[in-house]
Formats: sequence, C-alpha cells, structure tokens
Amino acid sequence: MPESERSHAQAIIESAGTVAKRVRARAVMVHSIAVPDVAAMLEAIPGPIQIILFGGDESAEAVKDKRIVRLDVPDFKLTRMDQIKMATVLALSQRVLDAGDTFVALSGVAGKLIDTLVVMEVGKEYELFDSVGQPKLTEHVRRVVFQRVLTLALELANEGREGKPIGALFVIGSIRELQKYTEQNIINPFRGYAEKDRNILDTRLRNTVKEFAAIDGAFIIKGNGVLVSAGTTLRPDIGGADLPQGLGARHGSAAAISASTKSIAITVSESTGTVRLWRSGKMVIEVEKAPRAPLPPKEHL
Repeated sequence: MPESERSHAQAIIESAGTVAKRVRARAVMVHSIAVPDVAAMLEAIPGPIQIILFGGDESAEAVKDKRIVRLDVPDFKLTRMDQIKMATVLALSQRVLDAGDTFVALSGVAGKLIDTLVVMEVGKEYELFDSVGQPKLTEHVRRVVFQRVLTLALELANEGREGKPIGALFVIGSIRELQKYTEQNIINPFRGYAEKDRNILDTRLRNTVKEFAAIDGAFIIKGNGVLVSAGTTLRPDIGGADLPQGLGARHGSAAAISASTKSIAITVSESTGTVRLWRSGKMVIEVEKAPRAPLPPKEHL
C-alpha cells in the first residue's frame, strides 16, 4: 500500500483523537482493515475513549487493550456511510453504544484505508432500539437473533439465490401478537418440526432460509429465534407511515405489521438489494448494496 495513503490515514486518526476529546465522544469506531496500525491508533486516541473495531483483520486482533471493543459485523462491501450504519446498529443492539452517546466514526472505500471522519450522536435516527411504546430489544427479541436475521438479510441482498436477485421479508416478535395478523396460504415448510430443529441460530438452516426466501410472503420468527412459518401473508389492521417513493407491497407490509404489533421487520429489496429495518410503522435504518466495481476496459486487438 502506498506510503502516502498510510500517512493520510494516520493523519485522520490523529484528528479523530482531537475531535473525540473536543466533542466528549464515548468512542471512536472504525473497520479494523481500514486502520494502518491499531497500536498507533491507541496512542492517538486519548483515554478513556473507547475504540470500537469491526471486521476481521488478524494483525488488529493481535492487539490487546481494555479500551478496544470488538464487534462481529458481517463483512460485506458497503458504502462508507452504510459501513457506519451497520456497525452502529450492532453496537446499539449489543449495548456498546446507548441512545444519546456521541461517537466519531472513521470509514473509507471497502478494502482500503480510512479517508472519512464523521461525528454522530445516537439519537432519533436510531429509534429501532428505543421506540416509544415498544419494548426494549432484549425483552421480546434476543440480540443474537436480531443480529443473525440481519446478517441473513444482508447475505440475500449481496448474494441473491443462485446469483439472481431475490427479495425477502422477515418479521421478528411475539407470535401471540403476530398470529392475529397472519394468514398461511401455502403449506408451512416449518410446521411439524421440533423447535430446536428450526431455530434461526442453527447455522445449518442458513441455506434452507435462502431457498424458502423465493416463496412469496414473510418469514415469521419468534424472539428466541424459532422459525414459525415461511410464505406467510400479513394482514395488519393499520398501515404504516407514508412510504418513500418507489417502495412496494413488501415494504408496505413491513411498515404496517411493525405498526400493528411489537415487532421488528427487515426487508430485502429484490430490485436494488437494499436492506431496510422497520419498527413502529417507520423505516428506521436503510443499508444500500454497494455498487459493483466497473469492469476494466477491453483491449482492442
């Protein structure tokens, strides 16, 4: 990697230390692969400010320090801001960050060193975990279940099924509430199996879920991760908030079911690969699929 890029990245890290101290940030968050030297970063960021690292860089993992918090974030090629969104959502779900916290986020083009510094405050834009009238995440949906479903949604968005784009809708929450607003129009592929054999946390079900994602309808999942049904039609009593232009029936159903019940809905757009999270009838997070790198020009014979 060119020395100039390493120098620029280190300068941004040093600036992050100054900015974090000035704004009284709780943490500095960055993808570990985007940092030229984690040990040098520790020196540049003053204590007691935490350093939140996500991604799986071996050299970064070798550095041990009580100020470092590591997040298990799916390693997909995302835009700069979507890297930050994903890490922030998971930091919130794991209580590494809380509502009201200020943090400094460092980001860059996927696979390269940092080139961007952003100061953010965890507030209303992250209502997913602090919605009025809704239970906290751990009260009705286990954090690890939420993270697994979100990871599956991102995998579907980035990989599709057999290389083809595919849409999907996942609804996680209380089955006692959700069953009032659901209707099974096809044979439920999960019916009749023991709960331990149909839990989303079982990695053996990963490909099964992807296969059933091709069926029209929603996946209904208990807060503890048990897959209740697939191909389920949602018939909520009320609609969600006005949808952004261009969003269709799947997103309308997600908004409406999250408005009618204490649930979290996650959608994958078939046309764009965008993953959206819904709660209380609103879209609270949107993560876009990173554009593919352009093909190199063909050589003229």
